[in-house]
Amino acid sequence: MSNKHLYLIDATAFCYRAFYALSGLATSFGQPTNAVFGFIVMLNKVMKEHAPELLGICFDVSRETFRQKKFAEYKINRPPMPEGLSSQIPLIKEVVKAFGIALFERQGYEADDIIATLARKAKAKGIATTIISSDKDILQLVDERTSVFSPYKDEGVMYDEKKVHERFGVSPSRISDVIALMGDSVDNIPGIPGVGEKTAVGLIKTFGSVDSLLTQVERIPQERIRTAIRENADKIKLNKELTVLDEALDLTFDERALEVPEPDYQELFRIYKRLEFKAFLKDLPVKETGQDTVKPKLLSDEAIKGLLKEEGELILYGDTLKDLTFFAHATAFQADGIAAGLKTALSNPACRKTGYDLKRMKLVLAKEDIALEGLEFDAMIAAYLLNPSKPEYTLNDTAWDFLGTPLPSGQLEGARAVSVIAQLVQALKAALQEKSLASLFTEIEMPLVDVLAHMEMTGIKVDPGVLKRISGELEKRLIELNEAIYSLSGCQFNINSPKQLREVLFEKLKLPVVKRTKTGPSTDEEVLRSLAAKHKLPALLLEYRQLMKLKTTYVDALPNLIDSGTQRIHTSFNQTGTETGRLSSSNPNLQNIPIKTGIGRSIRRSVVSFEKGTFLLSCDYSQIELRILAHISRDAQLIDAFKKDEDIHKATAALIHGVKEGDVTEEMRTLAKRVNFGIVYGLTSFGLARDLSISFEEAQGFIDAYFARYPGVKQYIDTQIASARKDGFVTTILGRRRYVPEITNKNPMIRQLAERQAVNTPIQGSASDLIKSAMVQIHRAIKEKGLQSAMILQIHDELLFDVPDEEAAAFIPLVKDKMENVLRLEVPVKVDMKKGKNWAEMEEIR
Repeated sequence: MSNKHLYLIDATAFCYRAFYALSGLATSFGQPTNAVFGFIVMLNKVMKEHAPELLGICFDVSRETFRQKKFAEYKINRPPMPEGLSSQIPLIKEVVKAFGIALFERQGYEADDIIATLARKAKAKGIATTIISSDKDILQLVDERTSVFSPYKDEGVMYDEKKVHERFGVSPSRISDVIALMGDSVDNIPGIPGVGEKTAVGLIKTFGSVDSLLTQVERIPQERIRTAIRENADKIKLNKELTVLDEALDLTFDERALEVPEPDYQELFRIYKRLEFKAFLKDLPVKETGQDTVKPKLLSDEAIKGLLKEEGELILYGDTLKDLTFFAHATAFQADGIAAGLKTALSNPACRKTGYDLKRMKLVLAKEDIALEGLEFDAMIAAYLLNPSKPEYTLNDTAWDFLGTPLPSGQLEGARAVSVIAQLVQALKAALQEKSLASLFTEIEMPLVDVLAHMEMTGIKVDPGVLKRISGELEKRLIELNEAIYSLSGCQFNINSPKQLREVLFEKLKLPVVKRTKTGPSTDEEVLRSLAAKHKLPALLLEYRQLMKLKTTYVDALPNLIDSGTQRIHTSFNQTGTETGRLSSSNPNLQNIPIKTGIGRSIRRSVVSFEKGTFLLSCDYSQIELRILAHISRDAQLIDAFKKDEDIHKATAALIHGVKEGDVTEEMRTLAKRVNFGIVYGLTSFGLARDLSISFEEAQGFIDAYFARYPGVKQYIDTQIASARKDGFVTTILGRRRYVPEITNKNPMIRQLAERQAVNTPIQGSASDLIKSAMVQIHRAIKEKGLQSAMILQIHDELLFDVPDEEAAAFIPLVKDKMENVLRLEVPVKVDMKKGKNWAEMEEIR
């Protein structure tokens, strides 16, 4: 008798369970990964807790098995495997192969039959078997050498013969008899009318088996059951045949093939990287190729002066000047201390710099009073342009994506990092050329690195006194709201607790449930807006949430972010944070300050000019996305309206309603404005009806009227969706790409989201390209002319500058010219300009 222990896993069942339990997981390129992820979690748990010596993983192959031949309705109520799951099965099998685990599947049979056969063969060799499955059919295999582990309830349940008898009241060998009588809804095996589990168990305990039962039907005391058994005898026999597992498949039992080897960690690394499984990557003992051979040379200051000529290329990496490592002439070097020769090279624009996240390095060196000039190639920015959908861009990830080089997670040692960057450069340059992104990279994104670094170093000035006053006013209003909310609720509760809020809204006040989440009825903003028409409380809750968020995120937080040295706030601009090319900011995120609310304008009032002799200049693109829509759709009516400098919303209202512009009411204009802006974001009749409190039919009528008046826009939308479906990506005017892999997804909600992205990205992304181009040109002009004016913020379509009074006459027209003429469109580009001592109280410049 063998001391070894075999584990057999019902993989198909696990895949289904993981698929439905972990919905929503997918890669940045649209590949669903929930089933793969759940399967790996399960497999890792088995390996950790059981450390199996012998292991086999068993899959179903097809829906057509020998059971369908006996009973056509077998499992007929089970729908075909969802597309999102079927696309993951090959990936799961890749994982199994990388682990080196034996994989079993057989055409025409289910995983249960394969398991039954392997368990019987193992028993014949004296090998004990544990089957990992939650299917009650499999319990029929339990005997003195075979157990079943069902992993789902709490810590799981281990079924041996005793446990099966405790649960069902019969021995494992009689489980198939019980199911033959009571049926199995999962497999669409019909039960006998009036016979549930309790009755079925009772009958088998009395008669021993269905065969014995059918020969002694007259002994059944209940007439109703006796009649049902007699009339369904053939069905019971068929059910038994369907339920009994086939233990006699022609499978080779190779003990050595079932042994669990050391996994192929390099292959697992490749799979996990491709599927973006960072949680699993960090646990892999991956050894990076060639790491031990990279050793930097230490250089003296004199040697550095000789090595680094006036011109040339320098690859550098490091968080401080002390650990700065650079790569020149195919060798990695480190300076021996702070070398004057290296400082000179870093500040020399003729010495071209390559690196990874050069903006961060420029900011680090600036604190050491060293100007990093000549930024030539940032591998992180190149990686972002090539795939803007990734959640983050680390050097390790980029090395894998473009070199296939596995690197362990965490910060790389400097010499290794510069060596990797040196290898990456050519691969990235080739990819940029191949995808027609080289010009966008060279002319906009790379120069923008320098622009954003200067903006971050310059910072913005805020008046803490203004913020303190706003905080006090907000505190008073929040107290009032607290009292009003408690009064309307009839009780006190934690307003910030979704659970307690659900109880108040839906149990105490009996308001209708609009939508549900996994934890219960939703209380999100959309729900509260919907409920506001039915009760006063939701509107107060919305106001409370908004004011509390603004108070904690901005009003109370901004003073703590003021740098003690510069007395300014230095926000961070993220160049790789959005799929459309838009910039984002953090610490603080100034993009989210609402500008249409009183409190939002009050917060803007705290942003002030640097000195008494300077002012803030706000330059905001007017309706830029609609102008870009006119340009790329080539719609004659839309182009004509902008060329005539008409009120575009009034013009649209006149077209939609079939009236003269002079007869357009403010209500008509508001609706037209909503439609104008909504079209570029995939406006639906449902969304318009909800926002304007009108019927779906009326909303659809407005949208249909819009497309009838602007047929070029409808044609653009249809063309973009078709193009994205064909190519898998869309581009902006300047060639920026966004991949939309979900545009062919069979799930209509997912597919429609991708279609909206395909329509909106060329518009929003082109607006982003436009303002970035303007920022680069304005920054270049400021440097060339030696101006003191400073670009300090970029928020959506607005640029904010601090301008000395004496430079106003020259700088204002310079900015206007650069912003309006940086990219020629079919329609005029217009910039609204304002000036003032703070960001809220500004006068218009005409």
